[in-house]
Amino acid sequence: MDVLVVGAGIVGAACAFRLAERGLRVLVLEKEATFAQGSTGRSAGGVRVQFSEPLNILLSYRSILEYREIPEAAYRPIGYLFLVPEALAEAQEEALRTQRSLGVPVRKLSLAEAKDLVPFREEGLAYATFGPLDGVMDPHGATAYYLRQAVRLGAEVRFAEPLLGARREGGVWRVETPKGRYEAPYLLLCTGAWTGEVGRRLGLELPVWPVRRMLFATAPAPFPHAFPLTIDLSTGFYLRSEGERVLLGRSNPGEPPGFREGMDWTWLEQVLEAGLARFPFLGSLALDRRASWWGYYEVTPDHNPLLGPVEEGLWVAAGFSGHGVQQAAMVGRLMAEEVALGGAKSLDLSPFRPDRFRQGRLLREQGIV
Repeated sequence: MDVLVVGAGIVGAACAFRLAERGLRVLVLEKEATFAQGSTGRSAGGVRVQFSEPLNILLSYRSILEYREIPEAAYRPIGYLFLVPEALAEAQEEALRTQRSLGVPVRKLSLAEAKDLVPFREEGLAYATFGPLDGVMDPHGATAYYLRQAVRLGAEVRFAEPLLGARREGGVWRVETPKGRYEAPYLLLCTGAWTGEVGRRLGLELPVWPVRRMLFATAPAPFPHAFPLTIDLSTGFYLRSEGERVLLGRSNPGEPPGFREGMDWTWLEQVLEAGLARFPFLGSLALDRRASWWGYYEVTPDHNPLLGPVEEGLWVAAGFSGHGVQQAAMVGRLMAEEVALGGAKSLDLSPFRPDRFRQGRLLREQGIV
């Protein structure tokens, strides 16, 4: 083998496909019994270009352009609507200028125009921004597509094989799993929320931690609706239509990192408090607990990913802090360039290099939800 890819979520799958496409012999090792069982499988499936950091904008933009050409990704451009409070008006204007300078389609809307898309209270808001290319896609479908393409090109995928340990020896990485030992010159970690744990098995400290996130679903609404993914930036509350239901959520900044499982129903009260204050119509909807779910964000100290080399022959693509699904397509291409060409060529990845934390180069992405 030329490359061992650890992780069969959407990032690992996209990397495996693009590496195999460049003629490299690829083996994917996945600890679960099938693919997309971590953050990928529990993602809300949102894709957007509305970020403040140029590299985040371009990673998402180019990924969306790819997803819309893949039928299995089931991309739907329902749009993202950001409701911008007065306190963030200047910062959001700067983000909007950055987005436009990079050629991505984002519009500034008046509050009246925004209310044509979803009803809300205007108190404390300055304006809204809308990304018509933003939307949702099917993470399972896209992951399955990438893995199929990788296998078609000669890659192997082995499930139920967690990485137990690895060491660099004689110019190759020697990896041990419960079922066998494998070696290759290159090792690529696409291990999501488990990256910190996997790093420790290699004797490394990789600053990626799991943080639980909840997504709440209503029962079918008694009225027709087609809401874009709407985010109240004053509280971080968000909602969108999903068929007859409305999905809603809000990150809990007080929950410490860790592998906590299950729904935190105590957090629901604060979610609804923020939601009802801005979107009173939610009061007419019932919650469907069985349709609600939880998953993990894979967070880093600055909420931006680790993309690039860690040691000789060792790369990492993880820590997306909720943006892995929407950026995976382009990340797969870039990681293949890293390995096959000795460095990424399509985009400059230097802002997201893993060594930025040692150097004190933290980035402050404003568009974190």
